[in-house]
Amino acid sequence: MSYKNILFEIKNHVGLITVNRPDKLNALNGETINELEDVFSSIKNNPEVFVVVITGSGEKAFVAGADIAELNKLDVLSAKEFSEKGNRVYRMIETLDKPVIAAVNGFALGGGCELALACHIRIASDNAKFGQPEVNLGIIPGYGGTQRLARVVNSARALEMILTGDMVSAEEAYRIGLVNKVYPQSELLNSTFDLANKIISKGQQAIRLALKAVKATDNMSLVEGLNYEASLFALVCGTEDFKEGTVAFLEKRKPQFKNR
Repeated sequence: MSYKNILFEIKNHVGLITVNRPDKLNALNGETINELEDVFSSIKNNPEVFVVVITGSGEKAFVAGADIAELNKLDVLSAKEFSEKGNRVYRMIETLDKPVIAAVNGFALGGGCELALACHIRIASDNAKFGQPEVNLGIIPGYGGTQRLARVVNSARALEMILTGDMVSAEEAYRIGLVNKVYPQSELLNSTFDLANKIISKGQQAIRLALKAVKATDNMSLVEGLNYEASLFALVCGTEDFKEGTVAFLEKRKPQFKNR
């Protein structure tokens, strides 16, 4: 399917999504949110996609926030619907049973920072800037920024970013644990694909169950999480990939996973 504001292609089991509004610094409008919802719905049931990479068009911005012209028209009722819709789409990304990697090239502000936070792994270019500048507009984050940012970095650091609206550099984002790695702009996408391909080379049953186990820590106590992990561990030990992986190790050869 073709879209107006995003590009989507599959490259060797990597689903590459590019937010494509470079004249607006890839700002998110309602139409773009609808397209993201549609593409992630299709990815969920697409057996050809093992890992998802999401990035922005051009070198200036990943996603520079919401479309302010649309934002300006909101009232109390439409603002509630606006926030709930974005949160539903971002929650779809966060709970996808396939790894989602944000390749953050340039500005990731407001809804763009929140989009990166909804992804499982974040890789940044050296010119990336992260921020939740909503207070500068007299509002607060509405797509999960107050919730996810405090879970990724400590709550005091999250509050500083949210209450001041200040941006942080890629280096600072790495220092506080907001991003996993930082690369030169010219190397960002290739390096992100290298990571995606490394994940793809593993048994995908194990990848998906490991992802589920880690994400469960958001909603479970340690004891509940340990019990859940044990259940998933037992489940994966019943797969063909488990047998292949262990036999390959004993035979000192590379495993040939069939993802079943």
